[in-house]
Amino acid sequence: MILAGDIGGTNTRLAYFQAQNGHLQLISERVFPSRNYSELADIVTRFLDDTSTRPEVACFGIAGPVHNGRVEVSNLPWVIEQSRLAKQIQLPATLLINDLEANAWGIRALNARDLITLNRVVPSNGNQAVIAPGTGLGEAGLFWDGAQHLVFACEGGHADFAPQGELQIELLRFLAKRFDHVSYERVLSGPGLVNVYQFLREKNRDEEPTGFAAQLENTDPAAAISCSALDGSNRLAERALDLWVSVYGAEAGNLALKTMATGGVFLAGGISPKILPQLTGPAFMRAFANKGRLRPLLEGIPVQVVMNDKTGLLGAACCAASKAMNGKLAAL
Repeated sequence: MILAGDIGGTNTRLAYFQAQNGHLQLISERVFPSRNYSELADIVTRFLDDTSTRPEVACFGIAGPVHNGRVEVSNLPWVIEQSRLAKQIQLPATLLINDLEANAWGIRALNARDLITLNRVVPSNGNQAVIAPGTGLGEAGLFWDGAQHLVFACEGGHADFAPQGELQIELLRFLAKRFDHVSYERVLSGPGLVNVYQFLREKNRDEEPTGFAAQLENTDPAAAISCSALDGSNRLAERALDLWVSVYGAEAGNLALKTMATGGVFLAGGISPKILPQLTGPAFMRAFANKGRLRPLLEGIPVQVVMNDKTGLLGAACCAASKAMNGKLAAL
């Protein structure tokens, strides 16, 4: 029995998986609001206490850079140490990995119905990449060694935002007044969409519908902006989402170049499936491929949207199963 976790700034998802006929079968799952707890161990302990099952191994995908078994969680006031967590939950075979590393592990377990294709080209063997805007912006890679894909984590979402065109340069100036460092995450995330909307609202004060500012204060502002953009009720929100999608396409293309992801780029995270109508339009792929002399290379890379919201959980379980089979978890 495997305990898997997908730990984000908004929600913590925990689940039991069990290997059956060469596949991982989801047994049970629960979702906890992350900010209602002072640390991950409290959530895991509650989950374990509420079940009669004791797992043999555990793996948690955490939103933040994991270094030497320790992670300061992005967008949460948590510091998690692998050895301490293992003692708290009384499970020595416990592993922490980056949440996008977990998503990358999960890619290999997806099937065709979990994916929507944006760039339909003949797939080839080669490196792959995953980019996932949500509460923050995560990125990861899968190195093709000639026989299999080997997952590696990165923190590319915190790299410098590189604007394209005058409007995005203005956006950078707007964000630079608010933040010491303007990363791609300041744009390509839920809070980033709010930043983009506020920038355009300041630039075009007469476009916001009456009462919408009050609505943003009383609900999830990113969800309100994206919903009003998609249903056509707020032109300013439409413009914000259009700009956001263009930046998303450009950064996905940057990641494809940096990892030489000829095997495909996967758009994961909580936002991508929700704005699928925008991603299937021309703006995303136009920005993705707009890399000058390397346009032909980008145009030949498969791009797919991950529709399965359990990819991170599944990936954490896959990682635990793989390392347990190789004896690596037993030594932790």
